[in-house]
Amino acid sequence: MADQAESIVQEVDILSSRKAFDMILPDLGPYTLDYTSNGRYMAVAGRKGHLAIIDMYSMYLIKEMQVRETVRDVTFLHNELIFAAAQKKYPCIYNRDGVELHSLKEHGATLKLQYLRNHFLLASINKFGQLHYQDMTMGEMVANYRTGLGRCDVMQVNRWNAVVGLGHSCGKVTMWKPTSSAPLVKMLCHHGAITAMAFHPGGHLMATAGQERRIKLWDLRKFEVLHTYTGNAKSLEFSQKGLLAVGNGSSVQIWRDQSGDHKYSRYMSHSMVKGYQVQKVAFRAYEDVLSIGHSMGLSSILVPGSGEPNFDSWVANPFETGRQRREKEVHSLLDKLPPETIMLDPTSIGNVRPEKKKERLTKKESEAEMQAAITAAKSAPLKNKTKGRNKPSKREKKKHEGIARVKRPFLDQQMKEEQQLLKKKQRISDDPQLPKSLRKFVPKLE
Repeated sequence: MADQAESIVQEVDILSSRKAFDMILPDLGPYTLDYTSNGRYMAVAGRKGHLAIIDMYSMYLIKEMQVRETVRDVTFLHNELIFAAAQKKYPCIYNRDGVELHSLKEHGATLKLQYLRNHFLLASINKFGQLHYQDMTMGEMVANYRTGLGRCDVMQVNRWNAVVGLGHSCGKVTMWKPTSSAPLVKMLCHHGAITAMAFHPGGHLMATAGQERRIKLWDLRKFEVLHTYTGNAKSLEFSQKGLLAVGNGSSVQIWRDQSGDHKYSRYMSHSMVKGYQVQKVAFRAYEDVLSIGHSMGLSSILVPGSGEPNFDSWVANPFETGRQRREKEVHSLLDKLPPETIMLDPTSIGNVRPEKKKERLTKKESEAEMQAAITAAKSAPLKNKTKGRNKPSKREKKKHEGIARVKRPFLDQQMKEEQQLLKKKQRISDDPQLPKSLRKFVPKLE
């Protein structure tokens, strides 16, 4: 099992075999990484300040630089021209040439970064447990919330609904959107600290790992556990076709749903040199490739069946030209979604809100409403009639008729409610299953 990745490389064609490699960088690790949405470019970040962008098709090093301070995470923004790095004091945004464009000092000492592509929002969580959302088009801070659960270094985005999931040291997972200061969901997933989490591309499945040596799969429609497995995980990642990569220590396992009921079992495994510590695993989009960032550099292995074989050039084109990239950038800005569209169930957007049932008034409220209507009827002015029809007696009679007309709907409603109450009492008293000796314990209907 340990040599599966090597045996696969020996059997595939020359172009595919070049996608598997080991990049040994022992001095600046451990390394984390991120891919663009089309899977062509990879951003690499070493803990000791090493940043690089690589074109994975030609294996060409586009840019490499040293920021001379701690780098905890890296993520691409809307395309490969701009990326963000979570540095020692605050995140910084760089362009493809390594020029620093912005420093986001409001975010503080950030531990994790995630980018919401359809909303152009950069989400970050810092060491004090503060969650920030910043709009990358206008540069304004959309939201800043305190999670209230302490330091948090596990963060993932559910790409299906753009909800941000946070894993906390108390074993809880919280889900957030930028328009709510309270979490949408707060669930206790483990009895130990959350070490890793991942969302399935379909949006309804979540994998979590805890320090108590448990890996759990959750159904997000019912918020219940589907399966529990024994094991540790430093990093979890779902592929486009639903394979689950589990990285821990110096080994990586790939799990697969064999039967279609979300019951995952081991599909293949890969062991690295003893002493290497996995930091991050990431599947490459539209390729059967898994990249691993570890304490001694970067590795890439072939995982058959992990990537989507057919890409939609309108969504993500690995072979796009500069002109196509500019066109896509303009169209994505025009199609930008507001933060209010982020919710647990995005299919409810555009639906008609159902009418609310009329709330039943209490007895006091009904009496007060009837009294107000009677007072309004008494003070209503009467028309002046012709001679003989404008007598005081006739005016008083018309006033009483108006009051009776106003009271009639309230009295009818009251009579209807009394009849329903009598029917309920009759039904309970006539119940053959209830003995007479126990009827006194039946709660009285008011």
